[in-house]
Amino acid sequence: MLEEGPGFKIKRIEVKPGASLSLQMHHHRSEHWIVVRGMAKIVNGERTCYVRPNESTYIPAGCKHRLENPGVLDLVMIEVQCGEYLGEDDIVRFDDAYGRG
Repeated sequence: MLEEGPGFKIKRIEVKPGASLSLQMHHHRSEHWIVVRGMAKIVNGERTCYVRPNESTYIPAGCKHRLENPGVLDLVMIEVQCGEYLGEDDIVRFDDAYGRG
């Protein structure tokens, strides 16, 4: 985590080439994702897009989303979480390669 305060949390997320995070959703927070290095493939609800360095996307609360690295370089992204509750237990996972529920 980079910084945290009332109603926000900022994280640096790194994803290795070919790896992905779980398909998930949050009830209480939205997220802004800013790519700083590499290429991101993002599932955001019914939409899939590619985000390059210095580009961003917005994930509203209640929206299923997934982050993947389809490239050959490490993906580095800054995630800004906004909401009244930012606890790690506000994650509903629908599909997870690491066996988390």
